[in-house]
Amino acid sequence: MERPSSEVIQENRDYTLFSWSVQSTSNPIHMTHAQGVWFWDGDGNKWLDFSSQLININVGHQHPKVLEAIKKQVDELCFAGPSFATEPRGKLGKKLAEVTGLAKSFFTLGGAEANENAMKMARLFTGRDKIITRYRSYHGATMGSMTASGDPRRWPVEPGIPGIVRVFDPYCYRCPFGKTPDSCRRECVSHIEEVIQMEGPHTIAAILVEGITGSNGLLVPPDDYYPKLRALCDKYGILLITDEVMSGFGRTGKWLSTQHYGVKPDIVTCAKGLTSGYMPLGAVIVSQEIADYFEKNMLWGGLTYSGHPVSCAAAVANLSVYEEEHLFENTEVQGRYLAERLEAMKRKYACVGDVRYKGLFSVLELVRDKATKEPLAPFNGTSPEMQKLAGHVKSKHVYAFSRFNMLWVCPPLVINQEELEHGLSVIEEGLALVDQMLGTPVAAD
Repeated sequence: MERPSSEVIQENRDYTLFSWSVQSTSNPIHMTHAQGVWFWDGDGNKWLDFSSQLININVGHQHPKVLEAIKKQVDELCFAGPSFATEPRGKLGKKLAEVTGLAKSFFTLGGAEANENAMKMARLFTGRDKIITRYRSYHGATMGSMTASGDPRRWPVEPGIPGIVRVFDPYCYRCPFGKTPDSCRRECVSHIEEVIQMEGPHTIAAILVEGITGSNGLLVPPDDYYPKLRALCDKYGILLITDEVMSGFGRTGKWLSTQHYGVKPDIVTCAKGLTSGYMPLGAVIVSQEIADYFEKNMLWGGLTYSGHPVSCAAAVANLSVYEEEHLFENTEVQGRYLAERLEAMKRKYACVGDVRYKGLFSVLELVRDKATKEPLAPFNGTSPEMQKLAGHVKSKHVYAFSRFNMLWVCPPLVINQEELEHGLSVIEEGLALVDQMLGTPVAAD
């Protein structure tokens, strides 16, 4: 006989700690099973997973091909130490080299470890210490990767590791340089060059950026941002590290989000969509030049579970699903529909200040006044209106990520238009409620 959902939740609350929360306020959903874009709770309610859990279940829940690969690998070889060669490890490394255009991979168990090791490799390779990162960024919760983040979650761990220098982001809606698209001369890049000169180019090992900023606002850069940043790195002999943990592996319709802009980083970090969350795995993928350096020099890094055979087998199968089931193509198709709907919401609802999207990676930024752009909730805070919106979406059993004055729409890449329409309609109901709270009428279609 199944235990009551309330009992399972209470046991979790009594004996485990939940991340990023005051424990007394934790109110977890008892998740029992899932399939595709849906999951069910302990009371039998069916939820639309509109955020792919942590924007990582790219191939959807319980995909049979990935499950089969995991089961097969467990039966053959469940563990091998990181100094051993295994078939799935080699297959995965080869595939990652093919799809990224880079050379070799160092495997970790997640994105934070990947970014830690990427920074370490950059420092070893260049002999320099400083890493430039952006303020609206998140690179993981370990000490080094959290220090590299600009996210306010870094505050409790400061001062953190030395050598991190932060710059501003390509945030066109709220340009920190006071520019508009008509007047902009890419100060978001020239500003970085000035910082490089002030810090000393000979001291800077790498610039570490998210391909497309994820949990700090989903900032889609202008088309020429990455070519200009790549040229800047080349000018000063600085490595370009792109964190594709959230934006990679089909989320934007390509293997890497930077492939939209025609540039090749020196190092790519990834996790999440690498296995679609079925097994813990991250990777640091490096250029041939960096790989050659470590042929003759020590790689000062290691993890007990690096190259775990079950995780690598899951990743190999997961990457095959992307290609065999044409999920990148589906991302483009559904992404176009999503973009149309989001732009319509921006026109219709007074509280929608901006919408940003690339493939099935999107966010709505909510405001009190479109003219002044006053956020609907303060930075690193919330508001009754945002709570109303989030509460309404949850009451309709749509699971969507909201933070600050933003609401994300990032469903699994297997979603169809009917399912997408369902979730977007629920969000529109919530936006209408917010407009009512603000005392602004909903515009006619």
